[in-house]
Amino acid sequence: MMVLNKYPKLDVHGETTQTVVFVVNDFLNDNYKMKNKYVVIIHGKGTGKLKQKVHEILKNSQIVNRFELDIDNLGQTIIELKI
Repeated sequence: MMVLNKYPKLDVHGETTQTVVFVVNDFLNDNYKMKNKYVVIIHGKGTGKLKQKVHEILKNSQIVNRFELDIDNLGQTIIELKI
């Protein structure tokens, strides 16, 4: 079981599906440069539109190795970066 509180987190509550693209990509790139292997994005549960957009961004990213929903909190996604 991963201890998620030690990993960098990004909370995208309140972002739109348009602005979340820039925020998430900046967060991923910054953490990739800092050689952080794991990061967490908090998108909430809500309608699922933010989660869907975040997962689309992650799927298309060249620096993301894999990602999955946190089974203990479906409002956040755990990401493993390629470092």
